[in-house]
Amino acid sequence: MSQRKKIVVICPGRGSYNREELGYLKKYAQKYQAFLSSVDAYRTQQGQPKVQDLDSASSFQSALHTPGENASALIYACSMVDFFELDSERYEVVAVLGNSMGWYLTLAASGALQGDAGISVVNTMGSMMKDGIIGGQIVYPVCNDDWTCNKEEEASVMQKMETVRATPGAELFLSIRLGGMLVLAGNEAGLKAIAEALPKKDSRYPMRLLHHAAFHTPLLESVSERGLSALPSDLFQSPTMPIIDGRGAIWYPESTDPEALRGYTLRTQVLEPYDFTKSLVVGLKEFAPDHLVLLGPGGTLGGSIGQVLVQERWLGLRSKSEFQARQCENPFLLCMGRDNERKSLVKP
Repeated sequence: MSQRKKIVVICPGRGSYNREELGYLKKYAQKYQAFLSSVDAYRTQQGQPKVQDLDSASSFQSALHTPGENASALIYACSMVDFFELDSERYEVVAVLGNSMGWYLTLAASGALQGDAGISVVNTMGSMMKDGIIGGQIVYPVCNDDWTCNKEEEASVMQKMETVRATPGAELFLSIRLGGMLVLAGNEAGLKAIAEALPKKDSRYPMRLLHHAAFHTPLLESVSERGLSALPSDLFQSPTMPIIDGRGAIWYPESTDPEALRGYTLRTQVLEPYDFTKSLVVGLKEFAPDHLVLLGPGGTLGGSIGQVLVQERWLGLRSKSEFQARQCENPFLLCMGRDNERKSLVKP
């Protein structure tokens, strides 16, 4: 048997299950009925709609499919099915990482959350805002059209953020570094002020993210406390493979303290910025994979991944067009949400 290719697996965050992904489980997950049934049994106990019912709805409804209590469970189910599908005879998973909510998926894929522990953590944390969303998030690009990094523009955005923070009643924080994007989060006064202060781009930015709270900021102190109270230590175990968190720190199977992992998951990353860019750079440089594999649903994170590759000049890539050309000829990034790329990853 030929040597297996090394892959770093990337788990998506919120916003990856959209209109185009409706029916994802119906299309790809039929042979994983036992797993889906266990997820739906848990959801039924919580008085929530089953993920299979949500996925098989006649039409996509933002009010139904995008709130955290439903979106998180849907994305978890889709991503885990995709992870199960990876052909272990041809590919060796050398590390797993994720973006924001994707950290919970990373824990489940790596074995740090086993069985119902995965849906328990995802569903509990994803349902924290069902009675009212705390703050919100705005996304803003800080790279050029060719995906090259614009340090001056990023510095300008951060300076404007500090100016807003000095305004009485306004709260605003860096939430996520996402390739060529910055995600800022805060209360309504802070979000309104930064939206007015930032130059408009492409008629879309700054963009308010629907049903997104002020994740990864001190505003979620109550969410962290409730998570710690609701999710006991015995849910967490040492991962069976290396995982990379939102600081770029690596948790190895041989040296992970499950209680420290719980503390990071339910406190640190809830209240502090999530640096997806750094976690991906660490994955590239520490594990030198043959491919990056983005789990579904969808592939919206692909652009941010490409931006990181360009920023790092990985594989000699210097622009968006060079990344796109490479993807057409010999893709380095493989997305499970794209049928043509999925075929090369799944078991025959």
